[in-house]
Amino acid sequence: MSGSWSTGLCDCFSDCDSCCLTYCCPCVSFGRVAEILDKGEISCCLHGSLFYLLAGFTVVGGCIYACLYREKLREMYGIEGDNCTDCLVSSCCLHLSICQNYRELKARGFDISAGWEGNVEMHTRSVTSAPGVQGGMNR
Repeated sequence: MSGSWSTGLCDCFSDCDSCCLTYCCPCVSFGRVAEILDKGEISCCLHGSLFYLLAGFTVVGGCIYACLYREKLREMYGIEGDNCTDCLVSSCCLHLSICQNYRELKARGFDISAGWEGNVEMHTRSVTSAPGVQGGMNR
């Protein structure tokens, strides 16, 4: 899946739930995406609140904040593009950009609403013991 986005920028109808959430409460969608990209270092609530303040007082501030996380997602998964395109998309199509980021993380196996800790727990729950070594350990 690396190399390109799993969905297009305007593919909102492929996931109506994230589209509706992003349209009604972009700060929640953005906060969830940013928490996962930061691996839980900063909470969804703090990211969402900061986005709300930046976008509420200066639209440009919210766009720049969203652009930084779009770049982070793209670089993390080796998705083609560049920083200029990320800024342009985040500035001109902010809601679509956030929604695409949300869908991308879902396509890569994350349950966005569970947050970072919830995803870590879900992925480690199935691991009950260390893998066996075939043939034993030899020197």
